[in-house]
Amino acid sequence: MGNQKINTQQGHWVLAKMGKKVLRPGGKELTHKLIESLKINQSDDTVEFAPGLGFTASIALKFNPKTYTGIELNEEAASILRKRIRGNGREIIVGNAANSTLQQSSYNKVYGEAMLTMQADHRKSEIIKEAFRILKAGGLYGIHELGLQPDDMTEEKKAEIQRELAQVIRVNARPLTISEWSQLLEQEGFKIVETKTNPMHLLEPKRMIDDEGFFRTLKIAFNIFTHPKERKRILAMRKIFSKYRSHLNAVSIVARKG
Repeated sequence: MGNQKINTQQGHWVLAKMGKKVLRPGGKELTHKLIESLKINQSDDTVEFAPGLGFTASIALKFNPKTYTGIELNEEAASILRKRIRGNGREIIVGNAANSTLQQSSYNKVYGEAMLTMQADHRKSEIIKEAFRILKAGGLYGIHELGLQPDDMTEEKKAEIQRELAQVIRVNARPLTISEWSQLLEQEGFKIVETKTNPMHLLEPKRMIDDEGFFRTLKIAFNIFTHPKERKRILAMRKIFSKYRSHLNAVSIVARKG
């Protein structure tokens, strides 16, 4: 694999550059709910797909799983993670979540956040298949992704939202309705255990303070104010999020391998 650099033009990395740590659509609250629902414990072998800069890993590792393996595509992000996540049974692998190279039926818990949304539907299925392959029978798979509502949204409205999101985020964002997310998991053999939602308020002031804290939010705001190019991108993202506020949400689903 060639050297895979972080694409700082992608929306989530623009936000990270400005100092934002929580980059999940449902915020810190939904991330905590997902990890709690997975019930990670000291006997678990866990895998995280696309850990990014390690925000969720730091939460999961508080439950002291037997092993933690992160599969991260970006070498730069993986290098940062290796400095933050150390110790026996802790490993970061540079690789693709659709082909993790991990041993079949060897893990109890697998999860990934805000990464399936960025994939075409057939790629979503490939990643879900890989989670199923590496999980032991009875193992849990958790996702936290961008959702669309209502469930009966027209294909035209869905295509419009996906197109405008892709333009401002500069990633081929393809969020789905809750029933579509559930169907994708069920098609690969999973049984849905739990579904939770949160508003998609990633760039709203109250969510920013809840996620980052008051003083860090002030620092992020200062960084955005003093970086005109990034400010323009972030304001464009916020405009689209606001435009489709009633149609966007965040969804977390925990599913079991039968």
